[in-house]
Amino acid sequence: MTAKKNRTAYVNARLLDPASGLDAKGALLTEGGEILDLGPKLFADGVPDGIERIDCQGHCLAPGLIDARVQLREPGYEHKETMTTASLAAASGGVTTMLCLPNTDPVIDGVALVELVKRRALDAGLINVHPYAALTQGLGGEQITEMGLLAEAGAVAFTDGIATVANAMTFRRALDYARTFDLLIVQHPEDPALANGGVMNEGELATRLGLAGIPTAAETILVERDLRLLELTGGRYHAAHLSTADAIEAVRRAKKKGLNVTCETAPPYFALNETAVGDYRTFAKLSPPLRDETDREAVIEGLKDGTIDLIASDHAPHDQDSKRLPFVQAENGIVGLETLLPLTLELVHNGSLPLLRALEAVTVAPARVFRLAGGVLAKGKPADLVLFDLEKPWKIDVERFRSKSKNSPFDGRPVQGVVLRTVAAGQPAFVQE
Repeated sequence: MTAKKNRTAYVNARLLDPASGLDAKGALLTEGGEILDLGPKLFADGVPDGIERIDCQGHCLAPGLIDARVQLREPGYEHKETMTTASLAAASGGVTTMLCLPNTDPVIDGVALVELVKRRALDAGLINVHPYAALTQGLGGEQITEMGLLAEAGAVAFTDGIATVANAMTFRRALDYARTFDLLIVQHPEDPALANGGVMNEGELATRLGLAGIPTAAETILVERDLRLLELTGGRYHAAHLSTADAIEAVRRAKKKGLNVTCETAPPYFALNETAVGDYRTFAKLSPPLRDETDREAVIEGLKDGTIDLIASDHAPHDQDSKRLPFVQAENGIVGLETLLPLTLELVHNGSLPLLRALEAVTVAPARVFRLAGGVLAKGKPADLVLFDLEKPWKIDVERFRSKSKNSPFDGRPVQGVVLRTVAAGQPAFVQE
């Protein structure tokens, strides 16, 4: 028999495809970078000679995760993270596609910078990387970028990253311009005036700790404003890392009205609340800040009913010098690529979400929102896969992270769900030792 070049058979798998609702025992065949076939009856009579055989031993085989919000730090901040270290971290966490924010140095606000990021991602050669481009020049919040040209160069969407476009007229013009080219605008929804000087959620705990608070209204007011402007202009709008009940309710109402709005959250906002700050733990300092228990429960409810479309890691690596400071001076953000899957699976193990819905939020949902090719198990689709043990317990250990930075509030947390193998474009990107 002629050898089947570059063909790999994944047998004895629990096939999970949120897009089609598939949850069945079966096999999957890849050829080169594509899925060639899959199903419960595939290879019922055994795998032909010449095809590499991977025995999944009954474990879950799903589309590779798509992480829609990652700070890669390259170019400019390579001491915190690089394309290579982030790719290694992503692959070990089951992530086969990353979308990287433009708040680098220099800012990704020109065609040459978009092309640079794409080229460096190809050089790293491990997983897929798609750059956002800046919504305004230099992330200054005033002059919008040449979105049409940037999209042609490969920008997947437009955002000022961790900065808010506070000027309502600028944001209206951006939505107008983006609508012309059918482009997606992504906002960090936080009113800068209300958040100014705040370092954690406003409330009793902040008062007790003597820390300036950020009210939930800072998020809600910006979301409400943006939705009004969206209604005025049309177009596509995505709210990043929602953390408050009122903002989620605002999106819920907007969706019922038929507005083209999507949103995301991140694991800290359903896995932690403000008490994680404890005695000034800077690893629990985020933007937006961790909220109270009512808001945490609202995030889970938003994921349950589909108001919140997807979960992103919001990976924000920082070196020790940026985090081991007094709480007020410490940088915002945590690493998240390597904990995205197990923390999302917590929602399954604690009964909050069905397995396919949880996986949908990190696979096909981001693929739909950002119009990417992956996120599904289907013939002809990219062979981007993750094989994981759903039940295996372990403890998060930051010292084992492949990320260059270790700033996580989840160190030592017991979780269930271990990545066994990550496959990107048909090639193994990570295999558990």
